[in-house]
Amino acid sequence: MLPEELPPLPALTRAEGELVDRYLDVVDQLGRINPARDGDTYRGLRAAQALVRKAEELRDALDLMHRRGEWELHGGTLARALRVLDGERRAARVALPPQVSN
Repeated sequence: MLPEELPPLPALTRAEGELVDRYLDVVDQLGRINPARDGDTYRGLRAAQALVRKAEELRDALDLMHRRGEWELHGGTLARALRVLDGERRAARVALPPQVSN
């Protein structure tokens, strides 16, 4: 049986695509740093170091959009792209995990 086909990405400018990719990079690093998740401090430290670089890349993507005259973010379109790229699961790692009852 073949896996279910993913929906197509919405049409994005190159700069919007870069913005989405860099945003997800930042989200991934924040998920690795999340102190509410089990792990070791070294992993969190490495993710925090990478976060600085990823945040700069995100800033640069937004700066490029602004300089090109792309002054509006089209939230619905960008949200669809984030969903196709598994953004909901990736962003969930940033949130607090559900509370376990004792």
